[in-house]
Amino acid sequence: MNNGYITLPSAVIPVTREVDVLVIGGGASGIAAAIAAARGGATTMLVEQRGFLGGMGTVALVPAFCPFTDKQKPIVRGLGLQLMEQMKEACDPAFRKEYQDMLDWVPIDPEVLKRVYDNAVLESGVTPLYHTFVYDVVLSPDRKTVEGVIVVNKTGRSFISCRYIIDCTGDGDIAALAGVPFQKGGEEGELQPGSMCYLLANVDRPKFSRFLEESGDTGQLHTTVELAISEGALPEGRKSISGLAWVSDYLVGVNFGHVFGIDGTLAEDLTRGAIEGRRTAERQLQFFRKYVPGFEHAHMVASGEQLGIRETRRIEGDYILTVDDFITARSFPDDIARNAYYIDIHLANSKSDMTFNHLPPGVSHGVPYRIMLPVGIDNLWVAGRSVSSDRAVQGSLRVMPNCFSMGQAAGTAAVLALQGSTGSRGIAVAELQRRLLEQDVWLGEDRVPAEKEKEKEGNTP
Repeated sequence: MNNGYITLPSAVIPVTREVDVLVIGGGASGIAAAIAAARGGATTMLVEQRGFLGGMGTVALVPAFCPFTDKQKPIVRGLGLQLMEQMKEACDPAFRKEYQDMLDWVPIDPEVLKRVYDNAVLESGVTPLYHTFVYDVVLSPDRKTVEGVIVVNKTGRSFISCRYIIDCTGDGDIAALAGVPFQKGGEEGELQPGSMCYLLANVDRPKFSRFLEESGDTGQLHTTVELAISEGALPEGRKSISGLAWVSDYLVGVNFGHVFGIDGTLAEDLTRGAIEGRRTAERQLQFFRKYVPGFEHAHMVASGEQLGIRETRRIEGDYILTVDDFITARSFPDDIARNAYYIDIHLANSKSDMTFNHLPPGVSHGVPYRIMLPVGIDNLWVAGRSVSSDRAVQGSLRVMPNCFSMGQAAGTAAVLALQGSTGSRGIAVAELQRRLLEQDVWLGEDRVPAEKEKEKEGNTP
């Protein structure tokens, strides 16, 4: 050991796979990217560090899908909407009946969703590889393409070779390993806090609903939470519950409170966040039992495997989406999705304020293809919350419906690049948009699939 470092001996590492498209990260963006690539005919592998897919929706038990609509119509369609509907169909009859027509804030049944995602990727022809972590990337001699990644798992170390790679880690891990520049957090390095979400069983939803009606408190329990804070039952901080998502009348998912100062790219912070998060969840459980009718006998059946992370790296891409683009509902020639979710930046500490900025109902902005293209690398896409944007817009783009959209676009773009033997910047964006429209992606009222355009023309008097 020398100055705190050791030198490892050189090693010969086996090449275990050679694929057209390699997707790293099995959250919403990775699932959609892998399915889109495989359906397009590319040999596709999806690498995930856990033993299941779903990202924050299953790993961190985020209790509900964020909105798929602009409060008037669904604007996030395609694979994301299809997968959510498949989860509904796989749930019990009472769940299907209650949520069959809902597209916003649909509760997540995490065990059902895990199986839905497994089936979806396998049926599309994706090769999944779970329990596997990316150790490093291997770049071409000119450092403009990623030739593959070194992975570590119970089998050992190995190399996966690829022609194209899609970073869906949520933290821009692959881009960072490839040397792509990035930003992280605010001007002083502050990051949005994490949250430890959990599932409570043995609760009484009808009794809770009567309490809300009789007390006049809201579904976020603002008055009740403030009372508990004033009496010392809860710490200073968030004055309401972010979400109660009722999977059934006796089972509810909870997103409540914050754990501050956690950098999701650091194992030490994730460790501290997990421990502190579980302690916070236990304190919240006691609050529910004491202060909230219907929760007197609540039992915590599961907490997130890790803290829910809202913000880490934002890569530097060919375009940086800005808050002005959001506010003015700007569209772009290379749009691959639409977004209407509000800017949602959580307080960086217990004394600061939260930031919300909503678009009017029926209004959305475009999501340009270029924000997924990291500078300097020609065969890499980044999809999900670490795309190229300013911090304010990241607070809007980061949610699961948007991640599905970006992942589907990245996977479809990789197929186009493969078919044209070109890089990520060499594809015809108009052809990408055409294929996305054929996959039921919505790009705005003025952009419809060619066959539907012909139908409209045929119906014109």
